[in-house]
Amino acid sequence: MHSGARGKSGSKRPAKHVPAWAQYKEKEVEKLVVKYAKAEKAPSEIGMILRDSYGINSIKAATSKKVTRILAENKLTAKLPEDMMALIKKLILLQQHLQTNKLDQSAKRGVILTTSKLWRLTKYYQGTGRLPQEWKLETDRLKMYLE
Repeated sequence: MHSGARGKSGSKRPAKHVPAWAQYKEKEVEKLVVKYAKAEKAPSEIGMILRDSYGINSIKAATSKKVTRILAENKLTAKLPEDMMALIKKLILLQQHLQTNKLDQSAKRGVILTTSKLWRLTKYYQGTGRLPQEWKLETDRLKMYLE
């Protein structure tokens, strides 16, 4: 987002249909998603586990629902979205690094960029109703969100 790179490489999305050789049906896939969510796996981790270990190329193609929708139906969603948690963890690590390395200018810039990404995500999730309107990112109390 903040770099000058304009590369086009990346992974390709899996096919939007269930292959004929797929051995897992819709209910079985949903049970696997719930099982791994109860084992405290993030939605992206669940998708990778099902892809790599079970050969399920697309959960949405198999169940016609996304992982987060399945988790919401079973009341297993986290307090904060996964991408926000990752950015909060990154910001905490950058702040800890800056406490010991006060002159690190690239880390200071990293804090600014990460904070702006968090503000942008906060506005998005407040607009979609995923976060309450009064939710505010308090950088001095970030550690409480990691527990």
